[in-house]
Amino acid sequence: MSELRYPFVRVDVPAELSEEVSIELFDLGALGIEERDATTLQRGAEGKVTLVASFPDHQAAHEAINALDPAWFPSLEEVAGDAWRDAWKEHFHPFSLTPHLTIRPPWESYTPQRPDELVLELEPGRAFGTGLHATTSLVARTLDQERPRLQGACMLDVGTGSGILALVALALGASSAVAIDNDPEVLDVVRENAARNGMSARITASTADLEDLHEQFPVVVANIEARVLIPMAEALASKVHPGGLLVLSGILAGQEDDVLAAYRTLLPVRMEREADWVCLILERPRQVTQEALPCD
Repeated sequence: MSELRYPFVRVDVPAELSEEVSIELFDLGALGIEERDATTLQRGAEGKVTLVASFPDHQAAHEAINALDPAWFPSLEEVAGDAWRDAWKEHFHPFSLTPHLTIRPPWESYTPQRPDELVLELEPGRAFGTGLHATTSLVARTLDQERPRLQGACMLDVGTGSGILALVALALGASSAVAIDNDPEVLDVVRENAARNGMSARITASTADLEDLHEQFPVVVANIEARVLIPMAEALASKVHPGGLLVLSGILAGQEDDVLAAYRTLLPVRMEREADWVCLILERPRQVTQEALPCD
């Protein structure tokens, strides 16, 4: 009997179109999508984001190729056998995410090297967020730098993915976290990762809209994309407690001015960069007329 072969569709797209094309691939029947660029262990095309989408069969893959923009050079790739399902695990080993925190996958053991080193066990599953991508590591390092603000605080993670940033905040001293994402399939991943680290009672994961949240938070993070962050600026800024911090990531270099303009009611604190990505750290002024509703 010949070994089963699983089809993938590969496309190389500009970074600013990666989310839009990912959505299109899912609409065309993709079961899952891996994103590669200059910051990931498996590199993407030079100057582009490479999306590698798995499909249930060759017919679905060919139909997707025919439907995609030929300018993205869609092509068919194949992997034989069932090993493809876990092939990405070969590239995911314990690594230092921040000066005080190490990420380890469940299939590898790790012994802390310093008394102050924290370790999080994480498996991303289908959700975005291993910590290896620059957009995630920029926020994680910012949370480490802002540990005094996290102590005993309730934080909000918008677009949580695997839940990694909420879990990082909890490990660094936050008392609780509210994690929201518009993809219901990632919520089980968040809860499983929380359980692995004994944090289930400290995190709430849901598909709630920002408008459904009536609390304000001393620390809010959103690692999404500039084209999503800009239209949600008013709603997102309103969730930051007066004097609180808002950390925005998923922003390509050159987009920061547009994002800052959208969040002009907040005060810029600083900007962090890694590769082609920018992270903005903003603060909500304390002098506000609206009554603040603190997070429980």
